[in-house]
Amino acid sequence: MSTQVEFYSARAAEARAAANAATLDNVRDRCMRSALAWEDMAARATRTEAVRAKTVAEKAAAREDRL
Repeated sequence: MSTQVEFYSARAAEARAAANAATLDNVRDRCMRSALAWEDMAARATRTEAVRAKTVAEKAAAREDRL
């Protein structure tokens, strides 16, 4: 897992903890929206890494085929 994904996941965990500790409904809702946004960013970063790794592997295989 990359540093970027770890960062996003950590922020999501912090936002969830803040939501759980919140006493006001609007604060809890805001923290939960924040957690969901951070989780979405982490998921996108994970997908991007997977696509990037696949592309690198395909290019390496294509280079090997040419040799």
